[in-house]
Parts: sequence; C-alpha cells; structure tokens
Amino acid sequence: MKALYKSGAGAGFEFVDRPEPVPGVGEVKIRVLTTGICGTDLHIESWDAWAAGIIEAPLIPGHEFYGEVVELGEGVCEVRVGDRVSGEGHIVCGICRNCRAGRRQMCIRTVSVGVQRDGAFAEFVVIPETNVWVHHDAVSPELGAVFDPFGNAVHTALSFPLVGEDVLITGAGPIGLMAIAVARHAGARNIAITDVSEPRLDLARSIGVDLAVDVSRMRIIEAQRELHMVEGFDIGLEMSGHPTALPEMIENMNHGGRIAMLGLPSQDITIDWGKVVTHMLTLKGVYGREMFETWYAMSAMLQSNDRLRDAVASVVTDVLPASDWQEGFSIARDGRSGKVVLDWSAI
Repeated sequence: MKALYKSGAGAGFEFVDRPEPVPGVGEVKIRVLTTGICGTDLHIESWDAWAAGIIEAPLIPGHEFYGEVVELGEGVCEVRVGDRVSGEGHIVCGICRNCRAGRRQMCIRTVSVGVQRDGAFAEFVVIPETNVWVHHDAVSPELGAVFDPFGNAVHTALSFPLVGEDVLITGAGPIGLMAIAVARHAGARNIAITDVSEPRLDLARSIGVDLAVDVSRMRIIEAQRELHMVEGFDIGLEMSGHPTALPEMIENMNHGGRIAMLGLPSQDITIDWGKVVTHMLTLKGVYGREMFETWYAMSAMLQSNDRLRDAVASVVTDVLPASDWQEGFSIARDGRSGKVVLDWSAI
C-alpha cells in the first residue's frame, strides 16, 4: 500500500510502499478514503522538539480519517464490513482508575494513532473495534475526515452551558471556526472570534460569527463595545495557544466567567492570577474528546441541524490527492486556510 512514512529521525516524509496492516484480535482494518492534516502532523513532518521527544520512528502518521471497513479481526462483534467510519485516535488501557470510572479520555496509558502506532496517512489503517465510529449517511468523506477536530471543538464549546451567553473564541483556525457553529447551535447570544488572518476571519463571518476581530487592529475591549456588551464575556474558548490570547481573554471576562482552554501554548504565559481569584473565574483544560459522549453529541447535532452540518463542512477549504501531500502540508502550515484534506480514494 502507499503511505506517508517517516523512516527515522529528521524532517520530512516519504511517499512509499509499505506492507498492508493485518487486523489482530478485536481490531478492524479500514480502507482510508480521506485524511485531515492536523497540527500534530505538521510537528511530526518538521521534526521539531516536541516530535523528537515523543515520536519513535519508523512511523506512519495521521489520525484524522474517514474510510470503509474491509476486514474484521477475530472477536469483532458490532462493526461490519462495508461500514463507513472514522476513528477515535486515543487508544486506552481500560484498567486504570480513570478508564474503570468511565473517564477514558483521561487514561494515564493512552497510545495515540499516528503518534505511538501507525496511523491513517496510508491506504489502510488498523484500529481496535472499540475506537471505530460508524457514520450515518449524511456524513461526506470530507466531513468524516475532520470528525476528530470537530470533536475537539464540541468538547471545548460544550464544557459549559452556552444558552444566552456571550462567547469569546480566540483563534480562528479550523477548530475555532467549528466552535462558532457549535456555540450557535447550543444557544449562545453574541459570539466573537479573534485572529490575525483575514481569510480565516472571512470564513468565520461566513459561518455566522457576530464579530470577527483582527487583533492586530482592534482590542477585545473594543469588540465588547461594538457588541454593546457592558459586563464582559461569559464564556471563553481559547483555541490558539498564543501567549497573549489567554491574558487578554481574562481581562475581558465577566465576573464568574468560565474559560475552556484547548490551545497548547508554545511558551510560558503570565496571567493575572489575582483577577482569576477576585473575579471568580473558572479555567478548564481540554484535550481531545470525551470518550464517547462527545462522539454521540457530534453525530446527533449533525443529523438534527443541516445548517450546522453545512457550516462544519465549509471549514474544509482544500481537498488534494494524497500524492500531492507536500502541497497540502504547505497550505496547512501557511495558516490562512481552513482544514486541508488528502484524498486517498484514487490511489
């Protein structure tokens, strides 16, 4: 099979032939049709300090995908050949305290598809049946390829009740853009999003944000005035990881405001802890998806709301043949597009 392959330490991938994976007991073999390019994949391709510290090459990367089940390992009970599926990329141990308590997303022994085991930048991928998510008919291959990051948006946005709340999203990358649609679906009043990329802010406007703020030109306090808000934002969704985003968000939260943080900071951030305490703010870290409550919420929302489904699908701005992966990675790294998807179906 064709695959993107990192044969050893160092930057870049090779587009090469690799042996097809064989499903073991309780595992499912999936023919990959589409894959999304994630920030994690950019780190692995460039072989930065994070990748060098966590990746053990050789490895096939990739964890955002949509495909068709083609083979079942012994003991598979529910998934069927022909099912159209995506996969939860975190494979858990099932026996640690969190797993046994039903908090599998907090497993202390998580193994990640495309990071610690071969992933989906290939014609075939194998994952446990317990990680397979079977799609309904309304999910296209492009939408199915971004179910993983859509799950991040849903998990973050639904960390706190949103009905009637004023929401600030920092970072108009694909997950921040999808969070607009989720917040709107969940009943938010005003939604503002910040970024410095005008193409991404334009995407945010097309999805239906109330105010798209170029923070190179406007401060968030000015955005509050434009939205006729007196008391500050009720809910903050920090999606960017930029060192200035969280401190400025804290400065513009209402007393009792609640902040969910998904963006991974690349450096230390200094925040006003006095304000966190005296304004009684809540800060919550978010990683991945709740397994599998978030997946149920994603599917239910997409089935029940055509406008939401169209908005999330619109975040996919570029679809390229998998053989053009270098161009796809270049577009994704540029930071001006929405989600970039590679099409493996023609190989």
